[in-house]
Amino acid sequence: MSEKRNKPRGLGRGLSALMADVNSEPVSTEVQAARNAEVLVPIEKVIANPDQPRRQFLQEDLDDLTASIKEKGVLQPLIVRPRDGDMYEIVAGERRWRAAQAAQLHEVPVLIRDYSDVEMMEVAIIENIQRSDLNAMEEAQSYKQLMERFGHTQERMAEALGKSRSHIANLVRLLHLPEDVRALVNDRKLSAGHARALITSDNASELASKIVKGGLSVRATEALVKKDAAGLQASAAPRRSPRSTDKDADTKALEGDLSAILRMKVSIDHKAGGESGSVTISYETLDQLDEICNILSK
Repeated sequence: MSEKRNKPRGLGRGLSALMADVNSEPVSTEVQAARNAEVLVPIEKVIANPDQPRRQFLQEDLDDLTASIKEKGVLQPLIVRPRDGDMYEIVAGERRWRAAQAAQLHEVPVLIRDYSDVEMMEVAIIENIQRSDLNAMEEAQSYKQLMERFGHTQERMAEALGKSRSHIANLVRLLHLPEDVRALVNDRKLSAGHARALITSDNASELASKIVKGGLSVRATEALVKKDAAGLQASAAPRRSPRSTDKDADTKALEGDLSAILRMKVSIDHKAGGESGSVTISYETLDQLDEICNILSK
């Protein structure tokens, strides 16, 4: 069984079946009867998924769900897969499981699926994205896991998950922000729009603090980033040549695409009126440096 579970599988193959699990929609009369055969299992035999895309569970939401479960029980079964012994690992429904524990239930309804590692991650991402349960950083980290662990491209993920490639690329770029800025997004003090505006800033942490304190809108944040960049450029190079103006939209878009592909910050300096320039790739760890070397040596 373990050999089958770890066998690579292209993203999107059989995705309609995975979507049916998440949505509890019938596929056909016979298939529905087989797939919807939920069973009750002891709650202590259910364990969490260590790769769960959702990292934060708001206590207020859990309290509301716990109260509902105490009154009506678990209305939608958890999706699980068999693990060693007679244990089951959660594929989707960890919040229901946590609330059921708080409600002191002894059993929970489950749908048992023999998912591979890739399918398990897909279902977890699909469920959370469909229910808007992931914040921008959690969603971005989920896409990064699918790319790094299973070799999926942004194009294939976009097609399979019903998202645009630019949506996925823009989210993955958020992972290049400083840790303190990412924490503000995780805590929902900054939106994805605020975070995207800060990606190109060399002063993201200080600006993020101003945005939170001032309650700035995304548009005001974009204006603040431009103003800060202009101030930094003026102080660093007061006698800049005329060609050192702001980069055009095409250059910025190309920088964004390359940054998303390499998962590192890429800067393009093209000499105005000419055909030459330079490309700068910034790495944060030696592992990223090794990755650059491997790419260039192929």
